[in-house]
Amino acid sequence: MPTNTQNITAVILAGGQGSRLGGLDKGLIKLKKVPLVKHLIDRIQPQVSEIIISANRNLKNYSDYGFAVYEDDIEGYAGPLAGILKALQHCENEWLQIVPADCPFIPHDLVQRLSKNSKNNKIIIPHDGKFLHPTFALIHKSLTTSLDNFIQQGERKARVWMQQQTHFIVDFSDQADAFININTEDELKHAEQHFEAFMA
Repeated sequence: MPTNTQNITAVILAGGQGSRLGGLDKGLIKLKKVPLVKHLIDRIQPQVSEIIISANRNLKNYSDYGFAVYEDDIEGYAGPLAGILKALQHCENEWLQIVPADCPFIPHDLVQRLSKNSKNNKIIIPHDGKFLHPTFALIHKSLTTSLDNFIQQGERKARVWMQQQTHFIVDFSDQADAFININTEDELKHAEQHFEAFMA
């Protein structure tokens, strides 16, 4: 069971197509003149001992932050599971914390609250009171082979795979706004307008 940050790696999932933002690389979109990925790094770095970035383009832009950057092995955009698998294969720690690059307001205590429930579980997933958030899950490295097999079968849905494992769901309804993601221009404008409140 993780008791501190020393055995937890975070992977920032920045490999999406950004289809609802005209194909832009969402991790590099600027919020208050700062790329989303930098906001996320600032939030997650104090919570873990290692950061990995999963990206499929603009690799140099991401590597400039000083962390290992990995591309998916699967051709085309196979969804977040491909990036998660690559991170599990390369992370140095026992546990992998997933965070999406388009969610700049993640909870400051995300890792702490998830890891408290890791005993006898292999995946711990936050729930904001309305929705489950599988792309914010904490995953044990021992599931690498299971995920690889799932993907090799042509499966792509993270929620389906996670619910097949020994998992636990943690209530984050007290911080529902922390899971806001930025998929559209309107959502970006909303985040700009409410930036100070969301960053608290």
